[in-house]
Amino acid sequence: MVLTLDVHYKDDASAKSVGILFNWNDVQPKEILIEYVRETDEYIPGEFYRRELPCLLKIIEKVNINDLEAIVIDGYVYIDNDKRFGLGGHLWQALNKQIPIIGVAKSFYYGNTETVKQIYRGKSKKSLYISSIGLELDIASHFIIHMPGEFRIPDLLKQLDTITKEK
Repeated sequence: MVLTLDVHYKDDASAKSVGILFNWNDVQPKEILIEYVRETDEYIPGEFYRRELPCLLKIIEKVNINDLEAIVIDGYVYIDNDKRFGLGGHLWQALNKQIPIIGVAKSFYYGNTETVKQIYRGKSKKSLYISSIGLELDIASHFIIHMPGEFRIPDLLKQLDTITKEK
């Protein structure tokens, strides 16, 4: 089983965390998990993980992590070529390095070319940037490339984004 996670922040400093459980070839989620967080930390440039990580962990608490093959996040595992951790790396540490983390980012992060793989899905001319820890980057990229959906963003990741932003 795979868990993909995302968070949407409200104007009042609250957040909605969503997780979708699925298998790599699934078209529909096995389960959708939602958690509301009343107060989140303030955003600090360069330390986004401090705000997002507690929200992600609220969803992870609802699953048996021993049943997970990987966790997919919206973002980066590393933020630069020196392998400084982004959100994915900090999540991996918070989970005691037990579960591989795959980062799927939609935009290029300057100075991060050696720790990511640029992939194209479907007929899109816009790429995704894949990073991973606990799993070889080529394998992680293969999984994301072959997820169901004919567009740039795999269908279940798009569904996650939509659910996260719903009221």
